[in-house]
Amino acid sequence: MILKLKDGEVKIKLFPDIAPNHVKRFKTLADSNQYDGVVFHRVIDGFMAQTGDVKFGNSTNDKYDLARAGTGGSDLPDLKAEFSNLAHEKGILSMARSSDPNSANSQFFICFEDAPHLDRNYTAFGKVIEGMKFVDNIKRGDGSSGSVSDPDKIISLRSVE
Repeated sequence: MILKLKDGEVKIKLFPDIAPNHVKRFKTLADSNQYDGVVFHRVIDGFMAQTGDVKFGNSTNDKYDLARAGTGGSDLPDLKAEFSNLAHEKGILSMARSSDPNSANSQFFICFEDAPHLDRNYTAFGKVIEGMKFVDNIKRGDGSSGSVSDPDKIISLRSVE
């Protein structure tokens, strides 16, 4: 996958053998342009950058609502957890969810640093293999819980296969 950010392109390797349903969902949304223009609504320095709210977080359509960004998903049903032993280390992509382990939908985050407390509790499904420096440049949150005013956004996200 190629994630285009304001500062450059990020190459992502997916792990369909570890989280097949999450990888399929991620690719489906990416290849149907649903992640394009979606903001990084929650970014916590030393932890992670969260994005993927295609319902309320898309800054290029009339549904954009920064106050509600992070509360939505996609029109597709939630996914069952696919927890694994893959460590949440720098560069890992993992699905965001509510307190219900089977509530992941479209939102995901990229770890800035190792986050072992997430291991076997969140579905890790990919890893940045090139361009992590561009992820590290995503604007950090200045509000409660890492909320970001005037957030950076995904320019585009596509499969390269």
